[in-house]
Amino acid sequence: MGGGFYVSKVVGVVGIVFGAGAVATIIALAVVYSEELSKSSNAVGPTNGGSTVTAPGSSSVKPGTIVPTTKPSNEQWDKYRLPDTLKPDHYNLTLWPRLKPNAEGLYIFTGKSFVVFQCVKETDLILIHSNKLNYTKWEDGNLAKLSALGSIKAPTIKTTWLKETTQFLVVQLDGKLTAGESYKLYTEFVGELADDLGGFYRSEYEENGVKKVVATTQMQPTDARKAFPCFDEPAMKAVFHITLLHPPETVALSNGLEMAPVPVEEVGPEGPVNVLRTSFEETKRMSSYLLAFIVSDFDYVNSTTDNVLIRIYARKSAIEAGQGAYALNKTGQILKYLEKYYNVSYPLPKSDQIALPDFNAGAMENWGLITYRETALLYDINVSSNSNKERIATIISHELAHMWFGNLVTLKWWNDLWLNEGFASYVEYLGADDAEPDWNIKDLIVLGDVHRVFAVDALASSHPLSSNEEDIQKPEQISELFDAISYSKGASVLRMLSDFLSEKVFTNGISTYLTAFAYDNTVYSDLWTHLQMAVNSSGTSTSLPAGQTVHSIMNRWVRQMGFPVITINTNTGQISQEHFLLDPDSRPSVPPSEFMYEWIVPIRWMKTEVGQPQLWLQEKTANIPDMKVTGSAWVLANLNVVGYYRVNYDQSNWEKLLAVLSDRPESIPVINRAQLVDDAFNLARAKYINTTLALQTTKYLKGETEYMPWESALDNLDFFYLMFDRSEVYGDMQAYLRQQVQGLFDHYKTLTGNWKDVPSGHMDQYNQVNAIRVACSTGIKECLDLTAGWYKQWMNDSARNPIHPNLRATVYCSAISQGGAKEWEFGWKQFKNATIAIEADKLRSALACTKQPWLLNKYLEYTLDPKQIRKQDATSTIVYIANNVVGQPLAWDFIRDRWTYIFKQYGGGSFSFSNLINGVTKRFSTEFELKQLIQFQAEHNDFGSGTLAVSQSIERTKANINWVAENKASVQAWFHAETILPS
Repeated sequence: MGGGFYVSKVVGVVGIVFGAGAVATIIALAVVYSEELSKSSNAVGPTNGGSTVTAPGSSSVKPGTIVPTTKPSNEQWDKYRLPDTLKPDHYNLTLWPRLKPNAEGLYIFTGKSFVVFQCVKETDLILIHSNKLNYTKWEDGNLAKLSALGSIKAPTIKTTWLKETTQFLVVQLDGKLTAGESYKLYTEFVGELADDLGGFYRSEYEENGVKKVVATTQMQPTDARKAFPCFDEPAMKAVFHITLLHPPETVALSNGLEMAPVPVEEVGPEGPVNVLRTSFEETKRMSSYLLAFIVSDFDYVNSTTDNVLIRIYARKSAIEAGQGAYALNKTGQILKYLEKYYNVSYPLPKSDQIALPDFNAGAMENWGLITYRETALLYDINVSSNSNKERIATIISHELAHMWFGNLVTLKWWNDLWLNEGFASYVEYLGADDAEPDWNIKDLIVLGDVHRVFAVDALASSHPLSSNEEDIQKPEQISELFDAISYSKGASVLRMLSDFLSEKVFTNGISTYLTAFAYDNTVYSDLWTHLQMAVNSSGTSTSLPAGQTVHSIMNRWVRQMGFPVITINTNTGQISQEHFLLDPDSRPSVPPSEFMYEWIVPIRWMKTEVGQPQLWLQEKTANIPDMKVTGSAWVLANLNVVGYYRVNYDQSNWEKLLAVLSDRPESIPVINRAQLVDDAFNLARAKYINTTLALQTTKYLKGETEYMPWESALDNLDFFYLMFDRSEVYGDMQAYLRQQVQGLFDHYKTLTGNWKDVPSGHMDQYNQVNAIRVACSTGIKECLDLTAGWYKQWMNDSARNPIHPNLRATVYCSAISQGGAKEWEFGWKQFKNATIAIEADKLRSALACTKQPWLLNKYLEYTLDPKQIRKQDATSTIVYIANNVVGQPLAWDFIRDRWTYIFKQYGGGSFSFSNLINGVTKRFSTEFELKQLIQFQAEHNDFGSGTLAVSQSIERTKANINWVAENKASVQAWFHAETILPS
């Protein structure tokens, strides 16, 4: 194909058909909406002869639409942010989703809504968010009705129209609203209950051969406006009164506790329809992005903890199979832990959690009605692995943490998203640890978040935790913030803060913060103020350095991108810091902050197995006499990896640490053994140390059986595989790792009685998976025979799967990789027949492991067919294929060829777009691939939430090219020299 783009004949035809279909759909939608509004007026209030305008998603103007011929430019409606003139008080919203398609094959919902708002500043303009909604046009020709509360009279509406770009319903008045007075804006509308996973949407599944439809929601960050007109910004908190009309065989859920459903007769296009009307208790004062309403025929299990009703909803078959029991059991326990941690009572009477067949995120913290992917909530002992169980516990803990931090107290604007998500990402480990104390899960934040985000934050194209408010305006800019920086760096720096303040002081500050700002909004510095208050009132000496405050320390970590590398010279006792960049020749994409890449760094450390008092590095360099050592003494900094920084040492200290790893690894805490490996590999990539020194940290693994160091090493060696699995280095690397993993493989073979049992420890269960995965991927015949044999047994008797749930993903991948079409087709059949999402996910990942290009190409085509691969899984499936060295070029060609379609169909604001771009390009390490990537960027003017990922991929590719050129020869020589060839 060369470096250019092409559109195949098949794709061209598909594009033409899709385009024609889209036009037909828009026309049909406009007609049907008009019919629906006129025929179902009793469902949404009197229409007074109203008609409809502007089909959802259409930019064309329909007859009768009230749109000025010439709109003034540079007006308030051309801006993305709401003006500060109005403030909502409460909404009254009635929605009627149709769970069956109409004659034109469209699913729709009808609605009526009024919002009572207060005028804060005198104005003759009402702007309220609206996206892809079609409104009734009233007898005066306008799309809304305005009335005043109290004795004053509301101004007359002069004109109304829809501003598509900035997603506003614009209401222009012929007079001024009076400051301090309250008004009511009423609208009736129709929207499409689409399958786009945003706003008010539909999820589909089959149960006992019958197609079922769920009407559900995902509002965060800016899609409440797709469900009803609203002031759709987090600071615009209000009370919501929700009513849902739904079929008699279904149940309705929302944020508030439901009242008894009332049977009513409504008039639809097909005539009178018997439905249930379910109203809900009014919500607390809350942001629009936390709203949820769901109609389904799901079942539930329930319990009560401290007068809080807890319910787990899911498909009837899933509830019947007991898959909601684990979540139900742990929810009450985690809620009680969080109440104690925050010292604030849970503010709602119920906690509903629901597992959805189609859901783009992992979960969403809607207040009182949390939505999840099925894999994130449902546990089945027969198919769920211990990692599945851990994910359920941590995600439940994450979402419940938001009930206070994010929901009760909400950040004013999305530029501070990091504090909301970072806090929940930190506390999720604490809640899960309380629920499962035997797992020792708190340590896993180092692998899951600290090391994960280091890789991103060490790029010159990284960004600070907190952005300037004026820089985050458009919905796609907001979506782009939902990245590893916000979640994982946020968690990492808050963990560091809790450590150096002490958990007691930290939680005291959190508690007063939540109490002071309950049902209100804040900025991140408000938290610093309350933490400083906790420090001041602690009554004990704190670990803050003299002259510093929580503000002065933490603002350096929040307002500048990146993190430092701390270099310790144990010969002189000198310690220094500088901004760590994976590519030392790159330049940060954002200007340096006022701190000029200098941090106030807390340093916990040990000297030859003895813990030392914490130190602070407040300057670029300092002399610490205690860090000077002689003889066999050594220094290890960042004890337990509580600090958000890397550590480098002089050559002498590195050699001593390597000797300790080799001779007495237990002298170094497990978590720091993982740190040494990760720091060394990344310091080598940044040219602080030789790559061969980093590789030496893996030599001791021959005798290591702990999970964290092995996982750290494998994560870093993955980079070597990405760079070299298409080159002559691959064979020597495989031989070395095969040699290193043999001991681990034999260890677990013995521990499990020749693979009959399961290790008892949580970490041991993880490391057993590593042992089999690496042994098979490096070609140990005993392992290959083992996995192929298990899979063959299953193929011979598909009703009885002999593979333990912990091992299934690894065994499936290994067997399918070794096999051909027969093995792949069996896996595909089992995937399509899987009734449990966790099992389907394991198979979906494993199907990407085949080495047959034609099967991978077929699998890629399936990702664009929702009947084969659900939309929520499309981008991750493409990334799975790209992880395969055979599939990577196929996946890259595929997304270039289909980009316009993928972008349109799967949503430019989708959180998975950055993962897609990074996942498909992470192996890039040649000039040819760089040129293709640059051309890809140039030929498309919109990447939505993946915009930053494209720039990061280009930066990463340039760094990879340089790294390979500088290290290929020495790496191959090292692997070759360290491998003991069979005699």
